[in-house]
Amino acid sequence: MNRRIPVMALASIAVLAGVSGCAAEPEVAPTSTPTPTASAPDPASTPEPVETEPVETPGAEPTCETILEPSTTAMFAEQGWTFKQREFRIGEDIVEDGFECVWGDYTVPSDHVQVFGWAPMDAGASTSAQQKLLSQGWLRADADGHLYITEDPDNAFAVDEDGYGMTYEFGDGWVTLADTRQGLLLIQRP
Repeated sequence: MNRRIPVMALASIAVLAGVSGCAAEPEVAPTSTPTPTASAPDPASTPEPVETEPVETPGAEPTCETILEPSTTAMFAEQGWTFKQREFRIGEDIVEDGFECVWGDYTVPSDHVQVFGWAPMDAGASTSAQQKLLSQGWLRADADGHLYITEDPDNAFAVDEDGYGMTYEFGDGWVTLADTRQGLLLIQRP
C-alpha cells in the first residue's frame, strides 16, 4: 500500500484546520426584521472588518520541483534523493517545453528511482500521441473522468498495487507521466 497518500491527506487536513481557525466568524441572519432606530450604532459594538492576507495562487514555472507536492519533494530530500531532468518523450517523439524528472539517490548505483513528467499539449497532438501509443501495444484506461494510456503490465518494469506500470495522463492542454498510475497522484499540474 502506498503510504504517501495518507500522509498527504493528513497534511491537507492539518492545513485546512489551520486555515479554518483563521477565518472570520460567519454572520448569522436575523430571524425577525429589526425595528429601525433613530440613533447610530455604538462604535464599540460594531465589529471591525477582519483583514485577511491574500491567498497566493500557484503559478510557478513548471519544474521538477514545482510539479510535485511540496511534501513529496521534502520526503525525497530527507532520503537524500535528487533529480535528473531530461526531455519529455512519448515513444521516440520529444514533446516541446515538456520535461521528465528521474528522482533517486545518485550517490549509489541503483535502479530504485521514480519518474514524473509534465508537458503542455494541444488537442491535436494529444490525440495523435494517444493513437501512437495504442498502436504500439499500450492500453487505454478511463477512470473517474481521467484518460490514461498505460504500458501493458506484461511488459512493465514495475507496477503499482493496481497493476499499472508507466502511465501517461492526458488532460485539457497537458500530459503528465509517472512510472506508475498511482504516481500520477503526486503531480500538481501548473
